[in-house]
Amino acid sequence: SGLPLFVTAPMYRHWHLRWGATDDEVRGLMPGDDAVPKASFNATRAITIAAPPVLVWPWIVQMGYRRAGFYTYALIDNAGYESAEGILEEYQHPRIGDWMPMASKVSETTAFKVKAFETCEWLLWEKPDSSWAWKLVALPDGGTRLITRLKQRYQWESPAMAIFTLILLEFGDFPMMRRVLRGIKARAERASAAGGKADASRTTGASA
Repeated sequence: SGLPLFVTAPMYRHWHLRWGATDDEVRGLMPGDDAVPKASFNATRAITIAAPPVLVWPWIVQMGYRRAGFYTYALIDNAGYESAEGILEEYQHPRIGDWMPMASKVSETTAFKVKAFETCEWLLWEKPDSSWAWKLVALPDGGTRLITRLKQRYQWESPAMAIFTLILLEFGDFPMMRRVLRGIKARAERASAAGGKADASRTTGASA
């Protein structure tokens, strides 16, 4: 269960804001860093995946509410629908301006948009007060170093929204993001072990 992580996350904030990341990765530049220059929340996480970037990328670009989900807790992030276990072809061709929904309501404040990307190298989602970046670094052994950075400015000019966002991120972001990364890792490594083909027969979570 992830409940203890949700409850205790603020107690070890310094550690979880850089879970899995090296000092160089934490200090390094990521796409969209200048989009939220005075971030209240700035988290860089990373994981090593035994699969090449070309097999990791598809799991990232198809993420989203009632798309592939987020590979985490179905009841929390995908209206009870299990996250996809296979590649959803309809979400494999991102375009600038595409929505990446976080919930059923899609608007400038509740959903990210694709801001920029370089296929199999990096992807940037943005909304007015936040950026969510991904970088895929090819490793010499054929694997991938996956780095993600979430930056958020708390909008204290709207106290209720700021407090809601603070609680959501300070308590909920780490347990969710750790599971996201581990979910991507498991799926990409399974595809790699299967010769580069995801098991489409196990795909769930597509839009209804």
